[in-house]
Amino acid sequence: MDLNSLLLKIYEAASMQRWNDQIKTVEFTELDKQAHKMIVAYILGRCEEDLGAEAREKLQIDWIRVIETGIFDFLKRIVLTDLKPPLIYKIKEDKKKYRKLNQWVFDRVSPFVQAMGSSFVEKLKNHLYSTEEVLETRIVNAAHFYITEWEFSIISQSGPRNFLFEEIDQSIKREQEEYQDLRCMKYFLRKESKSLRDFAGIAGQLRFQQRWSHLYRIPKTSVLGHMLIVAMFSYLFSHRLGLDEKNLINNYFTGLFHDLPEVLTRDIINPVKKSIEGLDDLIKEYEIQEMKAKIYKLIPESWHKDIGRFTADEFTDTGERDGALVKGADDLAAYMEAHLALGNGIKNQALINAMQNLKNKYRDKPVMGIDFEKIYRDFE
Repeated sequence: MDLNSLLLKIYEAASMQRWNDQIKTVEFTELDKQAHKMIVAYILGRCEEDLGAEAREKLQIDWIRVIETGIFDFLKRIVLTDLKPPLIYKIKEDKKKYRKLNQWVFDRVSPFVQAMGSSFVEKLKNHLYSTEEVLETRIVNAAHFYITEWEFSIISQSGPRNFLFEEIDQSIKREQEEYQDLRCMKYFLRKESKSLRDFAGIAGQLRFQQRWSHLYRIPKTSVLGHMLIVAMFSYLFSHRLGLDEKNLINNYFTGLFHDLPEVLTRDIINPVKKSIEGLDDLIKEYEIQEMKAKIYKLIPESWHKDIGRFTADEFTDTGERDGALVKGADDLAAYMEAHLALGNGIKNQALINAMQNLKNKYRDKPVMGIDFEKIYRDFE
């Protein structure tokens, strides 16, 4: 299979409903869950590094492993969509059955990642077959269960408690207990770290901001889900290009955080931004001011430079980040959102125009060797 098959496979998570056996006032999708999880994984990883520095340890988080753990778990969850988490955890208790399950997952996922090269496929296999957790995988798993609890706390307030509530609550608590010994998790959950949890919560609000909110689309995608899509696309393209580790990491996290300021301004579509000369610059200036006033105060000062890199001038090339490539991934994600809506029977001229404009933008203009025009053409 070609790369486009993998890109389409990733978008299946936008249609995967979570908690679909529970009364809820808001929609939860697997795409949003995975996006929120990776933001918390970033927070926990930074906390671990900071705590290690305080203890004068030579600790360095393997951020490539964090990122790839997130991608591999994401793909695994897509193919296990019909299995409820409690059943997966039950199977996990039997090592032989769990290995068979992971082999089944690998057989279904590996054809989609062949385009990424043999080393990437091998890393996927090792991840699925491994029974040991290193620090980085524990951080991602801890983030996973924190977000599960975050979602469940919303659902528990949505309506009357049913007979499954206590069972679900106890199951989440049991899983969380496996990661309570993590130094970064202890720090993140303590009373004095409320601002970090607020930072994670603010990012979570982007689940409820819809992309293309003026248009009806299937599947719907949130700003938060879009951010993870751009992060993964950026990483996959960077990996195919053989970029160095620093750029791989920064390209991914730029994608993951690039629309964070929209929690303060909402998702403003390009036609509006371009409708008045200078409006786009004014919006960007306002976003920077609001980030400084409301977001930066929630995180350690030592993180400000990186979060600033990820959210301000995010599409500018620097020595450690390929902004043009991230922008290419961002535009491709927008194209695919329109493409999928049209493919699902939503006929709208605005979507057609948006797709055509994006194709024209990249005509005869490859980005770092990535031929986006061909990718668009192949989707047709």
